[in-house]
Amino acid sequence: MTPVPDPSEEWRRLDRRTVLVTAAVLTGVAGGAGLPTVLGLTGAMPLWRAVTWVLAGAALLVGGGAAADYVRWRRTRYRVGAERAELRTGLLLVKRRSLARERIRSVDLTAHPLLRVLGLVKVRIGTGENAGGESTLELDPVTKAEGERLRRELLDRVRPDVPDSPHDGALAVLDPGWIRYAPVSFVAPLLGGAAAGAVMQVSEWFGVQGEVIEWIGDRFQDTSVLGMIVVLVLLALLAGTVGALGLWVEMWWNYRLEREPGGTLRVRRGLFTARSISIEERRLRGVELVEPLGVRMCRAARVDAVATGLVKDDEDKHADHKTLLPPAPRDLADRVAAQVLREPEAPTKAPLTAHPRAARTRRLRWALGSALAPVAVLAVLGAALTPVLLYAAAGCAVVLVPLAVLLALDAYRNLGHGITGDYLVTRSGTVRRTTVALQRGGVIGWTVKQSSFQRRAGVLTLTATTAAGEGAYDIHDAGESEGLAFAAEAVPDLLAPFLKPTGVRDAGVETRKTRG
Repeated sequence: MTPVPDPSEEWRRLDRRTVLVTAAVLTGVAGGAGLPTVLGLTGAMPLWRAVTWVLAGAALLVGGGAAADYVRWRRTRYRVGAERAELRTGLLLVKRRSLARERIRSVDLTAHPLLRVLGLVKVRIGTGENAGGESTLELDPVTKAEGERLRRELLDRVRPDVPDSPHDGALAVLDPGWIRYAPVSFVAPLLGGAAAGAVMQVSEWFGVQGEVIEWIGDRFQDTSVLGMIVVLVLLALLAGTVGALGLWVEMWWNYRLEREPGGTLRVRRGLFTARSISIEERRLRGVELVEPLGVRMCRAARVDAVATGLVKDDEDKHADHKTLLPPAPRDLADRVAAQVLREPEAPTKAPLTAHPRAARTRRLRWALGSALAPVAVLAVLGAALTPVLLYAAAGCAVVLVPLAVLLALDAYRNLGHGITGDYLVTRSGTVRRTTVALQRGGVIGWTVKQSSFQRRAGVLTLTATTAAGEGAYDIHDAGESEGLAFAAEAVPDLLAPFLKPTGVRDAGVETRKTRG
């Protein structure tokens, strides 16, 4: 039965400057869209008329948006009582949402540059459940002081089961030297490609794409096609590197990871858009060390939280809410992982059991098959159409086959699993290596898969199911008896009723066992 709220609890309004923020944002949108629109209309009407139409449309957009936001502000109220946090909004259809205070697990604060100038923040109150908007209240915006007050009031709880430890306080602070890992991430080439695509798209909008292509051709008229491609790729990578450095500064400047009283981890970061993300330790089920290939070659890693309720809806799926430490030296990443888990030593450093040679053979076959497939296609087309494609096939074979073999061997070396204390650990991947330390008590089920090919090779794939993080973590191509013994030891009695002395029941059949 829902408790009756105390009549003395005060309903509060959002900050009225939300109307100013909305008008400013829409003015920027109108300005950005208005210029290409004017250029597009000048071919069909005089310039003064095109400008008039665009200004009228911009005024309608800004005025209408500001009016709608004013109505939203007038009709929105919130209050935090002794037992519930409540939000009421809506004009014709009034919506009222409330969260029990004992279920609230996160209060995140975000402020883009305009909000920061005005001293405002957006507050997101969540229960840590993957139920979309039904499990969150969003106050957009309130003053920064009000946001901090709400965060302290809703999260600062005295928990007798969380003792004081030397891991309280600041766990990690920004080291500007970490920026050296930004250019070696996969973000740099992606941003370089995006920059090249943006140049071509903008030139098309202004009707000068042909001139841009011609200008590029004139610069390389005395250069071979291969040389021109190499130079353009290097320029794109340079642009991507600059973009990756700027993105890193924006995301991680003023970074600080700390543990607050009551057992709450708080991550603060951001140069222009300030972010404050809170993770209650009761939601934490482990950590994940992520090592993209370039970052790993520099002996660095990123630390992510394996916790419940970090991805709440589509808006948050790519917001890095789970990252506790940006790419940093591997020793520091292990130390932060240990501090986050309140362990003397990081489970991610524990020695792992290697997988059988059959796992290496399977990876070599996959890699060689992937590398030789385009070679075979080019060879067939070359034999049928032109010898040029035969040379291209030979070049691809020379480059792709050794690269595929190296990646396959590295993927095999990275396979491993083990148990250390209260955690099971699994590692896999080559282009993106991940090491997951998962609380054994957080595993709610095992999935055992064995295809006919795996059965002949004597290996199988185990999947630990949990309510946190990605929801499932794989142990690929472990030995049959060894993998099943590992699962039975990691979570006793969970898989035992399904085991046979010889392994899995039937090849190609998926075996599941879950708690409850």
